[in-house]
Amino acid sequence: MGATPEPDETSRQSPESAIPERLQRILEFERQWWKHAGAKEEAIRAQFGLSAARYYQLLNAALDDPRSLVFDPMLVKRLQRMRDARTQARSARSVGSAQSAPATDHP
Repeated sequence: MGATPEPDETSRQSPESAIPERLQRILEFERQWWKHAGAKEEAIRAQFGLSAARYYQLLNAALDDPRSLVFDPMLVKRLQRMRDARTQARSARSVGSAQSAPATDHP
């Protein structure tokens, strides 16, 4: 009689805190996507059968799901920071272009 093996991380989570398998696969892909040969969009289509736009919609939903933090807190926080930085950069560009655009009101 051998010792019972330790349960892995996912089996220790309660059913309410476990993320759906599809979101888990997306987070695992984000953790190691760079290992795939070719463009990321090609790897997304090959692995998930999704367009890049749909994949990123699902990824953003996963980043907003508190269960994802339980699954992989470091990865989720890193991806949230990257998303926030892109959002701020886009916002700064749109504010800058609105300020430099000539007025179109004619008296």
